[in-house]
Amino acid sequence: MNRSLVVICGPTASGKSGLALELAEIFSVDIISADSRQIYREFDIGTAKPTLLEMTKVNHHLVNICAPTETLTLAQYQQYANHIIDNSAHFPLLLTGGTGLYIKSIIKGLKIPRVSPQIDLRKQLQALGQTQAYAILEQIDSVSTKKIHANDHLRTLRALEVYYVTGMEISKQQGELVPDYPILQIGLEFNTEELIKRIKHRTHQMISLGLIEEVQQLIKKYGFHLPLLDTLGYAEIKKYLARKITLESAMEEIILHTTQFAKRQRTWFKSDKNIKWFLGTDPNLKEKLLEEIEIFTEQSSKNPRANL
Repeated sequence: MNRSLVVICGPTASGKSGLALELAEIFSVDIISADSRQIYREFDIGTAKPTLLEMTKVNHHLVNICAPTETLTLAQYQQYANHIIDNSAHFPLLLTGGTGLYIKSIIKGLKIPRVSPQIDLRKQLQALGQTQAYAILEQIDSVSTKKIHANDHLRTLRALEVYYVTGMEISKQQGELVPDYPILQIGLEFNTEELIKRIKHRTHQMISLGLIEEVQQLIKKYGFHLPLLDTLGYAEIKKYLARKITLESAMEEIILHTTQFAKRQRTWFKSDKNIKWFLGTDPNLKEKLLEEIEIFTEQSSKNPRANL
């Protein structure tokens, strides 16, 4: 069967994973995760990772593929995902998650420099300070500085890192090579009030499922300063365990930070005009998506190189 891909995206707590699971069961296809934290083993509850039962029902790719102490680059993620798409026997594959850059790397075919993080080099560049580092970047790659803000230290460091490792400007190594197979992009949207309600519910659910105990075990095994423990949901519980805030305050912070994160996700996804948006509260949502995917599948079989 010809390759094809259905993307299900949207902000956190929008029900993407559950919906993708239902659709994958109906169409007997696999799911590729586009979540930058679900790739890590042992980070389960705080990332809303699919359960073992759910992963026995449907094959989930790119979940639990890294140890918490490892780093997976965007280029590696793209390579793994493309390998799955190229070698799958059943289509359309479902790509779902809230990490917009992961999704973009696949559907836009981003050309990404294959340069792994250089810890020692980054320390040297950071020691220079952002002002001087950015000035150096302006000298060696002025094209990049038109896209990178003078205060964006992360992208400045990355651009310098790529240059010093490869000897070539990062601006000359980037670009897009859009896939030659059909892609259907589906987005789930909620009004702000409903989304916050869902975020509150999920936060309470994570606590009841054992998020505090999960963080305790991770700290015991990997130490208090594991970078992943400074991410959403884990950082707030870590503060609670350090007795800096109450559990109630930790939960309030998780809800606030998750709401802020969801707002950034919505802004990111809304910029893509190819996404077909569906109201997450629609009682007929699943039926509408089934019809949309069936039409897409039929069109894909007739025109396998059309990006739908």
